[in-house]
Amino acid sequence: MNRLLYTIATVALIPWAILHLLWRARRQPEYLRHWRERFGFFAVAAETPLIWIHAVSVGETRAAQPLVAALRQRHPQHRILLTQMTPTGRQTASELFGDSVSCVYLPYDLPWAVERFLAHFRPVVGLIVETEIWPNLIAAGKRRGVPMLLVNARLSERSASRYAKIASLIRQALNDLAAIAAQGEDDAQRLTALGAPHVDVLGNMKFDVTPPELQLALGMDFRRRIGERPVFVCASTREGEEGIILDAWARFGNPQILLVVVSRHPQRFAAVAALLSRSGIPWQRRSDEMPIAASTRVWLGDSMGELFAYYAAADIAFVGGTLLDYGGQNLIEPCALGKPVLIGPSTHNFADACREAVAVGAARSIGSAEELVKTACALMLSPPQRRQMGEIALLFTSRHRGATARTLALVERFLVRP
Repeated sequence: MNRLLYTIATVALIPWAILHLLWRARRQPEYLRHWRERFGFFAVAAETPLIWIHAVSVGETRAAQPLVAALRQRHPQHRILLTQMTPTGRQTASELFGDSVSCVYLPYDLPWAVERFLAHFRPVVGLIVETEIWPNLIAAGKRRGVPMLLVNARLSERSASRYAKIASLIRQALNDLAAIAAQGEDDAQRLTALGAPHVDVLGNMKFDVTPPELQLALGMDFRRRIGERPVFVCASTREGEEGIILDAWARFGNPQILLVVVSRHPQRFAAVAALLSRSGIPWQRRSDEMPIAASTRVWLGDSMGELFAYYAAADIAFVGGTLLDYGGQNLIEPCALGKPVLIGPSTHNFADACREAVAVGAARSIGSAEELVKTACALMLSPPQRRQMGEIALLFTSRHRGATARTLALVERFLVRP
């Protein structure tokens, strides 16, 4: 009955979902491309045997990268299907994997749409990356005999509280999964409290992501363009953060340091450019491909798929989504490049990694944009401190590698058929 009520509510939301696509398409027209896939109609041919991985957006797609590579190496006879819910996630998959995997949108959690999806692609196993609990999809997979696994699972206190409001529905979905692999003990405990019968703690696959060589080379090219100036990268910033960072930079920033601002969402590049134009701070765009003038104080990173390059070019990195209440983005990437990291107070999306990075000295937590700018400028004047933080960051990431191999072993239990 709980799932019936959920389905009725989901069906009632179809008009809202269509309006949402139209609204998002005003700033990002890609939302209207492939829209039929969201209702279970696919032009992409199904190739069997097929392993299906759902990675909802950019972060999950990047997290899945080492697992996709391991599966392709160990099981070359299987085709990989990646599904997302956002155009940026789909574009990231295209940039990372090209034509070596198939990419489509996962349908909305409507019974007939998910049934069409599973009937069309006929996966031998389905892997849901991080935390996307879709009751109708999971139930359909169980009915069809498709083992459904929740891998690299994370569950913040905030998300657990929301799921607890529909506890019986979520409990059934968790029980219908063939296996659950959590990133950490806290995630496992929250999933268990919601009714998961058994949770393996296998670590976070994001620690296994290898910076692409082309991105590292591009980062070196950025440094050549910049010259000898110190570089402070504010990456994956969210709406509202750029404004307060730029205001603090205008008041407290060192003009000898180049600030690089890279918004999390490409549809916001124009809005950040407008902020810069109003600020009166000399700035340039990365997309202009022009030499960076000595008088330029801010470089706008208005490009997709180059985050590792910006981090590679940085002396210090701030990870966005942490100054305001967004829960934070991935600090593991700059740590993996040996960069000193600054983060704000909002880190519930990466709570364990952020807490440990600060505890060991790979990262520092700051409370405001003013403190962020002052801390970055002070660190720039202390190469020994930056060097020490960078060395600790490398040790921090290397110590946590291995989740992909453990997850692969779990998946292979369901790929080997008697």
